[in-house]
Amino acid sequence: MELTTIWFIAIAVLFTGYFILEGFDFGVGMLLPVLGREERERRAMINTIGPVWDGNEVWVITAGGAMFAAFPHWYASLFSGFYLLFFLILLGLIVRGVAFEYRGKGDTAKWRRGWDLCITAGSAAAAFLWGAVVANIVRGVPLDANFDYTGSIWGLLNGYALLGGLTMLLLFATHGAYFLHLRTTGDLSARARAVGLRLGAATAAPALAFLVWTQAAHGNGASLVLVVLAVLALLAGLALDFKGRGGWAFAATALTVGLASAALFCALWPDVLPSTADPANGLTAENAAATEKTLGIMTWAAVVFLPVVLLYQGWTYWVFRKRVSVAHIPDERIPVA
Repeated sequence: MELTTIWFIAIAVLFTGYFILEGFDFGVGMLLPVLGREERERRAMINTIGPVWDGNEVWVITAGGAMFAAFPHWYASLFSGFYLLFFLILLGLIVRGVAFEYRGKGDTAKWRRGWDLCITAGSAAAAFLWGAVVANIVRGVPLDANFDYTGSIWGLLNGYALLGGLTMLLLFATHGAYFLHLRTTGDLSARARAVGLRLGAATAAPALAFLVWTQAAHGNGASLVLVVLAVLALLAGLALDFKGRGGWAFAATALTVGLASAALFCALWPDVLPSTADPANGLTAENAAATEKTLGIMTWAAVVFLPVVLLYQGWTYWVFRKRVSVAHIPDERIPVA
């Protein structure tokens, strides 16, 4: 297997891992005002992702770094052409991260409500915009002979991208509901299960429409198999949540996100950023790649360091695997003003 193929797969795996892991904590953030009826419940929800949310973001940072080193032309065209979308994603992540740290620094309900709103808005915006970004990568954008983006921001807000954003937002919200069903106890867990059922049902139609559109316009035989499996996994998660099997429902949505992401990257290959203006101007894994020497050095570095990072993150999840109970959260009397 050529090194360009290996690194395309590696970047696809990194983004897929990011969407699976960051997806559920985006979902928890979006559901904070829906499921958190009082302060202790909201704190319990945040505590389920508190030890891991920032570690989950390492996956996308690593993916961006790998793209920069392995496919510099892809990185340059993507980040310059999609600049505003990536800026808004970064803004959402910053607002959300600051809110996690600052919501407990004040002693009034108004203070915490404000930061909770930031968590919800940042989570929803990032989830929607990531869906739009990935959809536009698969669909392609107008590029000139120098691989520069020649369109406008409005061109990135096409119907396919908007449907992709809506699908990712709803799928991540469902993923987060199943996660809370798994990781909390009592009434909060029961309500997460009920919300997960409604969200799963609401996600099915746009997810099916987006995947069918992807397959019809850009797919191949391999992506078709992955699309079918992703739809079956989504339906399985809905059925498992209905039966009260929170752990298996969460595994099913994780599988849905993974299979759908794999289908998109499979439909994209061997392109990395197609051109809708002139197919000859599109970026492929070959013409966007770095030198063979650079790819070789990166491969050896990944072989050495990647297992260490995976073991560390796996250990983190194992340490914080227990359910979070509202009963263990102190009942603070917070002033309203």
